[in-house]
Amino acid sequence: MLVAGIVNSYKDLPIRLYQITRKYRDERRPRHGLLRSREFLMKDLYTFDLTTLEAVETYRQVSAAYRAFFDELKLPYLVAEASSGDMGGDLSHEYHLPSSVGEDTVINCDSCGYTANDEVAALRPPSTAYDGSESPPASHFRVWRGISKDRKALINAWYPRSSGASAESGLNLHAVKSAVPELDATIEDPLPLWGASLESGTTKVINVVDGRLVPVFESVRDQLPLLPEDLQPYQVEYSTIDSTASGGGLNLARITDGDACPRCEEGALKIHRALECGHTFQLGTRYSVPLDACVTIPRSGIPAAAAEEGLIPGSRIPLQMGCHGVGVSRIFGAVAEILADEQGLNWPRAIAPFEVAIIPASDLAEDSLRIYDLLAAGDNSRNGLDVVLDDRQRSFVWKMKDADMVGFPVLVIMGRSYKENGTCEVQCRRLSIKETVKLDALPEFISNLLDQL
Repeated sequence: MLVAGIVNSYKDLPIRLYQITRKYRDERRPRHGLLRSREFLMKDLYTFDLTTLEAVETYRQVSAAYRAFFDELKLPYLVAEASSGDMGGDLSHEYHLPSSVGEDTVINCDSCGYTANDEVAALRPPSTAYDGSESPPASHFRVWRGISKDRKALINAWYPRSSGASAESGLNLHAVKSAVPELDATIEDPLPLWGASLESGTTKVINVVDGRLVPVFESVRDQLPLLPEDLQPYQVEYSTIDSTASGGGLNLARITDGDACPRCEEGALKIHRALECGHTFQLGTRYSVPLDACVTIPRSGIPAAAAEEGLIPGSRIPLQMGCHGVGVSRIFGAVAEILADEQGLNWPRAIAPFEVAIIPASDLAEDSLRIYDLLAAGDNSRNGLDVVLDDRQRSFVWKMKDADMVGFPVLVIMGRSYKENGTCEVQCRRLSIKETVKLDALPEFISNLLDQL
C-alpha cells in the first residue's frame, strides 16, 4: 500500500526497500538456545520492477548477494529450491546451514548439485513394479488416507509395500499434496471427519496411485480397501490420479539416501538436516494487483524492457514484486550451534565481535599496547585487523577461558615466551593451531589465518 501510494510513473522504478526489525514468535518458551527465541531480528528486502524480465534479473542479483554473504562465513551451506507456500509466486529458494539439529530436510545431488527442500524435491519417475500380465495380491498395496480441506474428499494414496515400513514411513506426503493440492496434511485421522460429511451426499474418494502400481491397479481394485468396512454401504463418487501434470508417473515414495538424481544420470541424492537462515521469493503480481500498485505504460517513448515484453502503450500494469529475507539472529544461533565446542563459541571472521583478542600477562600492560598498535595499524600490503585488548583486572587463566568462551577467531597470548624471547603464542581453536610467532611476522601470520576463517 505504501508503494502504491508513492509510485506515480514507471520512471520511479526500480524500487528497493529494506528494513531490519524485531519480530516475535508465539512461543511459550525459547527452544534450542538461540535458534528459536520469542524475539528475533529479521532483514527484509522488497523489490519492485516494471517487467517480469527485470524482476527475474533483480532476483538473480539478490541471490548473488546472499551467496556472497554466506560465502564469507566460510561454512558449508545449501541453496535449495523451495515452495513459495502462502507467500505466493513461482520462484523461491531457501538458504540453509547443514546441522544435525536442523528443523528442515534438504535433498542434494552429489554430482550435478541439484538441491531442493523435501517439500518440492523430485524423484525420477518410477519404473513399474508389474507389467500387467500378473495380478499381485492386495497385500502388496499399502494405503495412506487423508482428507481435503473442505472435508468432502477422502484421499487414498496407494504405493508399494516395503518390508518393515509403517504406513507413513515410506510415503512422501509432499508428493501426495502436489497431486492433490486440496489435501489437508495436518489431519492424522481423517475418517471421522469424512464420515460426518457422508450425509450431505456430495462426498467423493480420490485414489492417488504410485506409478509402479498403475498397470495393475484396476485389476485388483475390487480387492483393495477403498473404504473402511463400516463406510462401504455408502454410495460415493470415485476418481483416480495416476500421473503428473506433464504425464509422468507419480512417485509417492519418500526420498532416501542414495536415490537416483532426477536431474542427471550419474548423481545420487543425499539427505541433510539443516537450519534455514534465509529465503528469497519472486512474488510476481500476487500483491500488487489487489493493492493496486500499478503504473501506466506511456503511449510514446515506451521503455525498452516494456517493449521487449510486449506491454501495450497506454495500458496500466501491476508492478512485479520480490520479497527476500535473512534471519539475522537466526544466523548467529545457527553458527553457534554448528561451530561451538566444549570450550565455548567459535565465530567465523565475518560475524565475530573482534577478529583478534590479545591476552597479556598482568605485568605486560605497556608491551600489549604496542602489540595492539602493530596489529590494528595496517600498512600498504594489508588492512588493519579488528583487535580487542583484554586489559581487565582478572587473572591470566580467567581471561584465557573467557576468550575461548566468547569465541574470538584468533588469540594472541603474551606470556612466558614473550618475557623470555619476545615472541607471542598465536592460537586458533577452529584450525587447531597453537604456534609461537616473532613480532615482525605476527601481522602477516594472523592475516593468513583469518583468510581461512
